[in-house]
Amino acid sequence: MVMQKIDISFKRIQQLALPAIVAGIAEPILSSTDAAVVGNISEFGTESLAAVGIVGSFLSTIIWVLAQTRSAISAIISQNLGAGNLKSLKFFPAQAILFNVLLSFILLFSTYFFIEEIFIFLKADGKILTYSKDYYYIRIWGFPLTLFTFAIFGIFRGLQNTFWPMIIASFGAIINIVLDIILVYGVDNFIDPMGVKGAAWASLIAQLIMAILSLSLLLYKTNVSLRLKRALHPELKRLVTMSFNLFIRSIALNIALLLAVREATSLGKEYIAAHTIAINLWLFSAFFIDGYGAAGNILGGRLLGAKMYQELWTLTKRVNIYNLIVSLLLVTVGVLFYNHLGLIFTKDTLVLTTFYSIFFIVLISQPFNALGFTLDAIFKGLGEMKYLRNILVAATFFGFIPTLLIGNYLDLKLKGIWVALVVWIAFRAIALIYKFKVKYYPLAKSELVNHK
Repeated sequence: MVMQKIDISFKRIQQLALPAIVAGIAEPILSSTDAAVVGNISEFGTESLAAVGIVGSFLSTIIWVLAQTRSAISAIISQNLGAGNLKSLKFFPAQAILFNVLLSFILLFSTYFFIEEIFIFLKADGKILTYSKDYYYIRIWGFPLTLFTFAIFGIFRGLQNTFWPMIIASFGAIINIVLDIILVYGVDNFIDPMGVKGAAWASLIAQLIMAILSLSLLLYKTNVSLRLKRALHPELKRLVTMSFNLFIRSIALNIALLLAVREATSLGKEYIAAHTIAINLWLFSAFFIDGYGAAGNILGGRLLGAKMYQELWTLTKRVNIYNLIVSLLLVTVGVLFYNHLGLIFTKDTLVLTTFYSIFFIVLISQPFNALGFTLDAIFKGLGEMKYLRNILVAATFFGFIPTLLIGNYLDLKLKGIWVALVVWIAFRAIALIYKFKVKYYPLAKSELVNHK
């Protein structure tokens, strides 16, 4: 059988990465828009911003614990595509989507009835606690919709298509922005201002529209069948195994993020508000960087399925270089607009002063983000979920938490939290570089020798 050539040129990588960048930054825009709009409410804006920060971090936790199944679905489909076995996956997509949605409802109801205790654990009290519950009890119902959409995104990515996810995510972000402004601030003589509840409704409606659009495009723009078959597809077992490892990985990841929120909240409302601004900008840049990671993920899985290790090595070097360039551009933008970005979220002088005191650390993290997130995405495409799990657990418990404790001891306040986050990311980046060089470079070298 003649091996089909897989294009990993600069042009092909851009074709996959650029739509993935747009789709990626659209996701944190949902939370960032909520934060920016409610942070500028004239009455209790700081409390509203803090509440959205707390709930946003918690929802990101439970979403990303299960959204990792998107990567598992994408890896399985892309590897089968590379190996020429795509027809064997006929009943897999429908079962994968159902698996994702059922998991979302299990996790939703496991937290729904204990949410006040969870927010109290995160140090929310008074108006911040009240606003947090108001926001959560509406927005949580978008959770299954998001997981449904992400499962379909995984199918598109496995089929080497990042264009439709870009369209869906962009449309959802635009809807969210428009509804945020209308529902939070109200419209004279037509809609009363709804505050944080309005922000929650805006996100929920946007998520519903994205789910409907995802389903429509999958049915009308692909040959994927959503017929359910009672017999479980053989690849479903691998999906469950991959998802379980990513589930543990995501718990470790979100332990770090939630501990950061808890520590920031305990310092006072100005600190959690400043941390909310910083984490939203950090997530925005992270998803921006993740675009090239997505290209590496999609093409890497296909190259592995085709056993084209030399091309896999070349691809990995290219996307890492591209993302390092992107990270330096993000740092440059951050430096140029250092005193302006915070104003998007709030006009509170104390919150802004606190934010500006740590924003430089957010910028320092960008090159580490580039390497860590790119290799993380590639490893997902290669199906290396077990190793990703182990590294994240180690980075959290041997990198982030000890550094956080040292920061507390030295009374570094918010700076200590962000230094811990940088250590956490750098730990992951170094470990992934080492693993790739040890495991995949010898395979590429061996293939090159054999071809000679």
